Amino acid sequence: MSINLQDWIQEADLVSMQKAMSSGECTSEALVLAYIERIHRYNPLINAVLEINPDALEIARNLDLERNTTGSRGPLHGIPILLKDNIDTHDRMHTSAGSIALAESFAPEDSFIAAKLRAAGVVLLGKANMTEWSNFMSNRMPAGYSSRGGYVLNPYGPGKLFVSGSSSGSAAAVAANLAAAAIGTETAGSIIGPASQHFLVGIKPTVGLASRSGIIPISISQDTPGPISKTVTDAASLLGAIVGIDENDKATWTSPHRTFHDYTTYLDRDFLRKARVGIPRHYYRSLDEERLSIMESAIEVLREQGATVIDPVDLHLEQHTWNNDVICYEFKTGLNRYLSNLNSDMPVHSLQELIVYNQKHASSALKFGQENLIRSELNALNEVTYQLKRQEYNHPAVTQGIDYALDQHGLDALMLPGDIDGMYIAARLGYPLITVPAGYSAKGTIDADGDSTQGPFGVVFSGRAFSEPTLISIAYSFEQATLFRRPPDLGELM
Repeated sequence: MSINLQDWIQEADLVSMQKAMSSGECTSEALVLAYIERIHRYNPLINAVLEINPDALEIARNLDLERNTTGSRGPLHGIPILLKDNIDTHDRMHTSAGSIALAESFAPEDSFIAAKLRAAGVVLLGKANMTEWSNFMSNRMPAGYSSRGGYVLNPYGPGKLFVSGSSSGSAAAVAANLAAAAIGTETAGSIIGPASQHFLVGIKPTVGLASRSGIIPISISQDTPGPISKTVTDAASLLGAIVGIDENDKATWTSPHRTFHDYTTYLDRDFLRKARVGIPRHYYRSLDEERLSIMESAIEVLREQGATVIDPVDLHLEQHTWNNDVICYEFKTGLNRYLSNLNSDMPVHSLQELIVYNQKHASSALKFGQENLIRSELNALNEVTYQLKRQEYNHPAVTQGIDYALDQHGLDALMLPGDIDGMYIAARLGYPLITVPAGYSAKGTIDADGDSTQGPFGVVFSGRAFSEPTLISIAYSFEQATLFRRPPDLGELM
């Protein structure tokens, strides 16, 4: 082998890995071994990976043999990918949503997207830690904590920097180069937030683009899986692999003719020359001086690259609040359905049984409480009142939200800061988002000597439903003009 894998896989992208395997410079088995070695060495510092797939090496060997005999399946053949711990895999890995109640749970079958990834030749390397129950258990639970896995830490500053969102383990692992990429899930900010805080690219697809079958749910109207990676190119490749129509997820029935199996065709370096981007200033108001400076610099990049920037843009919706009744109803309904299908030897098969289990094991299961689980169990909506409240909840977002702003100014996208505040409107409508690294900030991070410690920050591009091709083009053009991504220095943490 002519390359030193331990050095090379740090920041290697999927295209480079595929070329190296095709040329014989490395194998999928060697890649898996290299990542497993890095997980054993660095994961204790950041706690991002819950478990390694015990079959990963055998899968990689079989894919290497297949490559040499019948050829490659495509751009993801032999690539090691992590999955968030709420995504079912029918193998020797557990699926627990970070809960000790499901720590021994094996899924009865693959989730739709796990099956799609296997078909594309991906090696499912392991499961990533996450905020327990996708951060819908307690308002007091910190991002990145689970009773099964403990605290996820940001490799750019463990214990000092925010990890954000429930896909924090997926993001921290990719940032630390413990896997080539990962799949997370988002209800409201849980892909985009962690990707932004770990200097990564994250795509939250339109709800209905990728199936939720076999994913432990929060909200049927807002949940979606999506890729987290080091580059826009890698994220686009992964997105194409997980989209598709699933007869078991009605949301995907709306996506025929709006789904593409190769989003890399939209990697247009010069797209910003013809783009129109709006700046919703309401979501910039709470930024500290340094992060506001990062955003102002990003706006200048847009202009320098030839984009037409409309600043400011108003959405007339900024003060409209989240409706907990709707989300609690969806969570209870979806979780009861999921838990009822678990193996009979599992200790919980309903939300009520989960609440009781947590109370009985409070010392380990209830470090931060479970008020959201209880609130959901007590939710009194029926299907009729739920539909009425959901319509009431969504109507302002439809009439005064993203489409309204884009239509008013003839925009391709909005540009938001990489925190979670600006993501709720897109979440409520099931609309897509993509984040790209934009700069470093020292906000809220002071080391033991009282000195500021820098941390990552991203920009987020928001568009209308099924506008992933446009958002990918904008994000790629911005990325190539800036190339802000740089890895954490894990050597300093040893």
